[in-house]
Amino acid sequence: MQKRIISICILLVIIAIGLFQRDVLLEVVKHGGSWSIIVSMILVAICVFFPIVPFPVLAGVIGAVFGITQGVFISLTGAMAGTMGFFYLSRYGFRDWAERKLAYYSKIKEYEELLNRNSFIAILNCRLIPVIPAPIVNIICGLSRVKAIIFFTASLVGKFPNILILSYAGLLFNNNKLYSFGIYGCYVLIIFFINFAIFYRRSANKSSLD
Repeated sequence: MQKRIISICILLVIIAIGLFQRDVLLEVVKHGGSWSIIVSMILVAICVFFPIVPFPVLAGVIGAVFGITQGVFISLTGAMAGTMGFFYLSRYGFRDWAERKLAYYSKIKEYEELLNRNSFIAILNCRLIPVIPAPIVNIICGLSRVKAIIFFTASLVGKFPNILILSYAGLLFNNNKLYSFGIYGCYVLIIFFINFAIFYRRSANKSSLD
């Protein structure tokens, strides 16, 4: 019970900061400087829990302000801090509640079994090809027997390409908006076609079994 109370308090603080300090935090990020690096990481971490700013927009802004190398580092550090926080809250703070909620979704149970067989590849695929929303992945992994180091490593590797592309697109945005949108648009299309191919293949396999 104590863990749940502490977890609820942490979540309420995160949501309150996101709701009431969003504009202030964004302004600090846009002004640049050493202080804004920390604020940027905090803002990205908050967005893992509560998307107060669409992540593609936020990562693009960070990339435009800090450049691609520093922008990727900032966004990736913030994203991993929020992701690991989500993972530990699911595992230790809301385990009973989350298990009851996920019990209604048989597909998620199938994914949990896959996690237990090959954790690293399963998490990496979900990060690279987001068939399952990231918050659901965080919750399932928190409830499963996946080791924290495997979850961290697979998530870090899987998040890197998306953040790299977003940071690069953000860096180019002021000089060439069309090219910036085009880069991210191509990435989204690639992900869409991969998801479609996976869905089509699964449907075909089910049809052949029937």
